[in-house]
This record gives sequence, C-alpha cells and structure tokens, in this order.
Amino acid sequence: MSSDDQIDRVFKALAAPIRRDLMDALKDNPQTTGELCARFDTLNRCTVMQHLSVLEDAGLVIARKQGRQRWNYLNALPIKQIHDRWIGAYASGAVDLLARMESDMATMPADA
Repeated sequence: MSSDDQIDRVFKALAAPIRRDLMDALKDNPQTTGELCARFDTLNRCTVMQHLSVLEDAGLVIARKQGRQRWNYLNALPIKQIHDRWIGAYASGAVDLLARMESDMATMPADA
C-alpha cells in the first residue's frame, strides 16, 4: 500500500464524528471493546466494531486480544505524520507572518 493510500485511510477514518469520539475515549488509556460499547450505548456492538475496524485499518487504533477481551489502544502516529506533512508547514508560515507583523508594528511611528 502506498503512503498516499494510507493517508487517505486516515482522513476517511477521521471524517466520521463517532470515530473521532472513539479516539477521544482512547486518548487517556486503552479500553476494551466492551467498555467502548458501554460508553457509546446509543450504538450496538456491531456498529462500534465496524468503526473500530476502520480506525484499525487506518492505523489509528491498535487492538490486542488478551484472553476473551479485546483491548484497543490509540496510535496517534498517523495524525502526527499528517501534521508534519501539512499542518506543520502552514503553522510555520503563520508564525513567520505574526513575527513579521510584530516587527512591522515595532518599527511604526507611535503617532501613525
């Protein structure tokens, strides 16, 4: 699979609000699928599993089976890779623009 295909999967996974909510639920600590199903009680177990599958396919969730339980862990590395590729460059430009504005304002006469 190419890098662009993997990035497409990440964006697809992040497009659904429920999947972002699942990732938020995993942000602080891993949880079992049962715990996630209880937390998202408006969804049935099959729907939660389908969303987790999309997140796994994108590499955003890593699942490990321990006995009868399936533990889900957040993997933020794909998001960091997106940040580094696109967002970081834009943020850097914005910081440079703010620095220039600050510099220009410092050199402006006080009565202007």
